[in-house]
Amino acid sequence: MQNRLTDPFELKKYISISESEEKDFDRLEKFFSFGVTPYYLSLIEKENPNCPIRLQVVPRNDELQHAEYEKLDPLAEDENMPVKGLTHRYPDRALWYLSHHCAVFCRFCTRKRKVGSSFETPISEDRENALSYLRSHSEIKEVILSGGDPLSLSDDRLIEIIRSLKNISHINHIRIHTRYPVTLPFRITKEFSEKLKEFFPIFLVTHFNHSRECTDDAKKAIENLVKHGGVIVLNQSVLLKGINDSIDELAKLNYSLVNMGVKPYYLHQCDEVFGSKHFKVSIEKGIELMKQLRGFHSGITIPNYVIDLTGGGGKIPLPTDYLKKTDTLSYEFENFKGKKFNILK
Repeated sequence: MQNRLTDPFELKKYISISESEEKDFDRLEKFFSFGVTPYYLSLIEKENPNCPIRLQVVPRNDELQHAEYEKLDPLAEDENMPVKGLTHRYPDRALWYLSHHCAVFCRFCTRKRKVGSSFETPISEDRENALSYLRSHSEIKEVILSGGDPLSLSDDRLIEIIRSLKNISHINHIRIHTRYPVTLPFRITKEFSEKLKEFFPIFLVTHFNHSRECTDDAKKAIENLVKHGGVIVLNQSVLLKGINDSIDELAKLNYSLVNMGVKPYYLHQCDEVFGSKHFKVSIEKGIELMKQLRGFHSGITIPNYVIDLTGGGGKIPLPTDYLKKTDTLSYEFENFKGKKFNILK
């Protein structure tokens, strides 16, 4: 973390940066923080302006082209925040924002409005208020630790928080959402993983978007979590234009994840966050991609395709509809190859 690049102008020491890109860096940095670890930077193809890793982290002029539908807080997290840092939008679960720090600031981040901002740093009083709220709301069965990135906290602080949650009788399970296995896998040590074993079962949801991110170092981080911590590891990807919006790449990513011991969990339609329309893939294309994935690839590699509704409506699955018509006697289905089948009622 101490060796991160936080000045985009330093990028030209390591990868090719055009003059037009440099001209926009000042304006873009006022809108959203920049930061990248040496590790994640090393995954960028130096001379390829369309490298899928580069597109996720290097500021682009496209971020200044804002669509009418884009929002600073598209998921209405702040509107559903009874105490600072705790979003309670679904009845039985709450999301707890533990840190404003990230190892890498992703250009499509749904929390651009707050990550990287020291004003958003939760303090001890905020944590106590959040715990008090969680203790007093017995309908909450799941707590999602998020940020920023919760693994930006020290081992001791994070374990203290998890232990406090485990001592609340009505909380059934805990989820940790982190991109550190992708952006700074060395953070996931054997020692840290062993500390998590005390809290089994514990779920960790990470965020790989492209197969280039599935490195040997990333695999080692996952092995530590699974073998030494007994952690159940899932992945959520975002469907991103020019990064993973093809059958070949999605299949390669999902098989790479399963090979590392990670279950593909969600494929998210990109949130309608301010300055992200250049990442957006049409829902129609996403549905077609899912049809092809499900037909030709192992079921264990298939994530759920979902959209988190702008305005705080929550996640809903996007249908991959194989049922074409029905009559009084039968249902007609069309499979992934376009072949029709009738099933009697």
